[in-house]
Amino acid sequence: MPVGRRPGAYVCGTDAAMDIIDGKWKVSILWALGERGRCRFGELRRLLPGVTEKVLAAQLRELEADGIVHREEYDEVPPRVEYSLTDVGIQLNEALEPLTLWGKKHVLGALPAPAPH
Repeated sequence: MPVGRRPGAYVCGTDAAMDIIDGKWKVSILWALGERGRCRFGELRRLLPGVTEKVLAAQLRELEADGIVHREEYDEVPPRVEYSLTDVGIQLNEALEPLTLWGKKHVLGALPAPAPH
């Protein structure tokens, strides 16, 4: 599923990608779903201390509309909804990995252990 374009012209691919992840909690949502696979709303909220219910719901809706997050509703009582990354969301997380490593090195001061040969 292609990611939807927003109104306005993009200068480059980075500009377009940053438009998709623009939002204080979106990258953290991507990280949490990448780590857990599937999460219910309450679990996501616990994984992201400080996020409000309203903001989390809004950012999940935007990520779903952009084809990054999949929302699965189960016909149960009580109702159950789970969120997971789409294939495009997994690819986005993979694309963000170098940025994660940069942040660890230059901001957090931690380098990952070298891969064994």
